[in-house]
Amino acid sequence: FFFFVHTSKSCGVRSREMDSDKKELRIAEANRKLDGKDDVADIVEAIEECDGITSLSLGGNTFGVDAARAIAEVLAQKPTLKKAFWNNMFVSRGKTDIPPALSALGESVINSQAQLVELDLSDNAFGPAGVESIRTLLTSPACFTLKALRFNNNGLGIGGGKILSKALLQCHEEAQKEGQRLALEVFVAGRNRLEDKGATALAEVFETLCSLVEVSLPQNGIGAVGVAALAKAFSKNQNMQVIDLNDNSFTEEGSQAMAEALPNLQELRVLNFGDCLVRSDGAEAIAEAVKSNHRLIEELDLGFCELNVDAGIKVARALAGKRNLRKLDLNGNSFGESGIEQIREIMEAGECGEALGSFSDDEDVDNEDEEEEEE
Repeated sequence: FFFFVHTSKSCGVRSREMDSDKKELRIAEANRKLDGKDDVADIVEAIEECDGITSLSLGGNTFGVDAARAIAEVLAQKPTLKKAFWNNMFVSRGKTDIPPALSALGESVINSQAQLVELDLSDNAFGPAGVESIRTLLTSPACFTLKALRFNNNGLGIGGGKILSKALLQCHEEAQKEGQRLALEVFVAGRNRLEDKGATALAEVFETLCSLVEVSLPQNGIGAVGVAALAKAFSKNQNMQVIDLNDNSFTEEGSQAMAEALPNLQELRVLNFGDCLVRSDGAEAIAEAVKSNHRLIEELDLGFCELNVDAGIKVARALAGKRNLRKLDLNGNSFGESGIEQIREIMEAGECGEALGSFSDDEDVDNEDEEEEEE
């Protein structure tokens, strides 16, 4: 039932040596339904025996309220915990079960006086009520030290996004009162229907903290207003390396706002704006923004963004010659065979030909024009 990764063989049935300062416990993903205290007796025992535990992964099983409370009771005695991977642990559980279970786990971490650096609650369908139930943890000293926070695919909606934003801003304020600083670096909240209002609320957090290195918000229904708010916030986070906004709706307005922010972000490695309705004018603005500098960029995705061949050529010219480039995705646009060939030639001349992705879904405007002439 268990898979353990730790330094001490007393923690479980299988082990391997790690760095001496790491003891990680991972419960096997067995899709088991664990309702009560008796169902998690082995888990409780394993946590008890794992002295100096730094990481606990509970994902891949489904926990009821009483089961979560039993784990929380022992977790309250573990002040060394640094990473809590509580993703995908409430499959088939209802909204009456998840909040009290999360509250119990959160309170246990607070009571233990642990200081978390990573918290992952992804793939739990708890919506705004779930965020509210974990808010006490997020605003406590246990989270003053957070570096990575993941709320991917939680059904947050606009309301949940706003609750999360308020909690993180409060955490920032409380940390300051204690002479500390919330320096969150990684924030992931894809597939949450945040829309403009939710994204704008979170943008306030990013602009306040100025510490973000990676932000991933794909598939959230974010429009130009939300993208513009995020772009403004990103410009304050000058160590930003990864921005993933795949499958949102920039349009020209949002694209222009993002382009204006990019010159402030010279540490960028990855830009994923695929399937974002960037369109030709927006792509040209982004290309111009990254053309002269951004020497560290490794990936740019502008696939399925309704670009014409002129925009594609300008993007290629902006990226060609960047030594670290390993991926340029321009698939799903409207270049046609001749346009694709021009783009390939530009990339190959800049010794970046291998970075260019497939054009298998190009709309092939050349063929469309020929078909119209035949008709």
